[in-house]
Amino acid sequence: MTDIQAIDLIIIGAYLLLIVVVGLWYSRKSKNTSSGYFLAGKSLTWGVIGASLFASNISTVHLVGLAESGFKDGIVWGNFEWFSAFELLILAFVFVPFYLRSNIATLPEFLEQRYDSRSRVILAIFSILAALFMHIGVSFYAGAIVFEKIFGLDILVSIIIIAAATGVYTIIGGLTSVVVTETVQTVILILGSLAITVLAIYKLPEVGITSYEGLKNAVDPDRLKAVSFDSARTGFTFMDMLTGHLVLGIWYWCTDQTIVQRVLGAKSEKEAKLGAIFAGFLKILPVFIMVVPGILAFALFKDEIGADTKSVLPIMILNLLPVGLKGLMIAALLAAVMSSVAAALNSCSTLIVFDVFAKINPGISDKSKVRIGRITGVVVLVMAVAWSPFLGNLGAIFELINQMFSIFAPSIVAVFLWGVISTKGTSTAAFWTLLAGSTFAAAVFVVEKYIPINDIPNYISSADGLGLNWLRQTFFYFIASTVIYSVISYFDPVKAEVPDNFYLKVKQPSRQVNILSAILVVAMIIIYIFFY
Repeated sequence: MTDIQAIDLIIIGAYLLLIVVVGLWYSRKSKNTSSGYFLAGKSLTWGVIGASLFASNISTVHLVGLAESGFKDGIVWGNFEWFSAFELLILAFVFVPFYLRSNIATLPEFLEQRYDSRSRVILAIFSILAALFMHIGVSFYAGAIVFEKIFGLDILVSIIIIAAATGVYTIIGGLTSVVVTETVQTVILILGSLAITVLAIYKLPEVGITSYEGLKNAVDPDRLKAVSFDSARTGFTFMDMLTGHLVLGIWYWCTDQTIVQRVLGAKSEKEAKLGAIFAGFLKILPVFIMVVPGILAFALFKDEIGADTKSVLPIMILNLLPVGLKGLMIAALLAAVMSSVAAALNSCSTLIVFDVFAKINPGISDKSKVRIGRITGVVVLVMAVAWSPFLGNLGAIFELINQMFSIFAPSIVAVFLWGVISTKGTSTAAFWTLLAGSTFAAAVFVVEKYIPINDIPNYISSADGLGLNWLRQTFFYFIASTVIYSVISYFDPVKAEVPDNFYLKVKQPSRQVNILSAILVVAMIIIYIFFY
């Protein structure tokens, strides 16, 4: 066990107690109705929505993975965060109007309104599996790995502690408890990560670095460039990141139930849009407080870290943070795990209640929906705890989870995006795009991982083979899904039957929404000019 002082343990314990108490306190406001439990009674305002979107997204995978990526390759991995600002604008302006005016509880329900029940079933299955195996399971494991390094705790023990603390308020309180605790966790996340960044900067003069130029020379100037068309360092060009991440980002921010559920609980369309824009501003921060610390670690602790790059964040915590702040940073790590798990757990319950039980029995009562949602939450939590320790054999978590998302994300994006842009897409086209597009991507994934071709492992992505990295593959899967969707829609004898009120006249966004969106775009342009 590492040397964690009593004051740090008190801070960690106080944080856990605070989150559970706050979550349970606000659970009283969820009421015993399905709308109150699953959608917070459609009462969420922009600040809570934005903070909750941010906290749901930032998991321990981010904190550990981005610090490691900064150490190894530099700020170029920050594109995965900064691109999100633009994708959140797509959520606000393209998807929010459709979602809120459709009065849906889940995104599979939206697909049924636009297409038919077949698409709803497929998306519900994809979404439930993603929430259980990737969002919750991976978050558990990544968090437990960090706590093992810091406390010496057994991985399974760490997972059980995190699961118990998160499950109590999430299962009892529903979405209201989740978004309120995520707002608190956003503050803890930012403060903890900021503390490490500031203290690392203050330590730079001890190794002879007193200016930005000096830092660039010490870590290699390319580590501080966000735009690179040379794939030598990361294996990706900037265009790979731009096109591949755009597909993954639209899926994640605009069509994934775990994220979009916050928007569905918005008080109004304006509040939903402002919440998405606020989250876009918050997504600027992770590069400076999660990727940059990895770069600073290269300057400060390169020899100590060596080849064990997964230890970048734990080593910075133990070497930089004084008594008290260690506890704050560990609380931030807990916040990252708990917010991601709570979001996925709540969305998984919502999907199973509305897209499984309510479909089987349309007359199910509100009270029964809430009861089933709570039981489902317990079952999902137990399943995730049982399987997540086995992730240890799956290699690099951050890249793996994105590769697994890229199997089904492209076909989902094609069906959602073209479905809201055009009335021509048919139900049969949507069904086969989801099924065939994902099956094709899964087959490629299996071949890539397990079947050498011409004695070359990873033939599809290898430079000795096709040289198609997984981000480039993701974009090609989207193109393939678009072709499937377009061709079947064109030749389908049963033309699209879209409800008359589905394509409502889009309201002009408020002046406030337009101004803040413009400011966000300008801010991102300035950032890219500086780190070009």
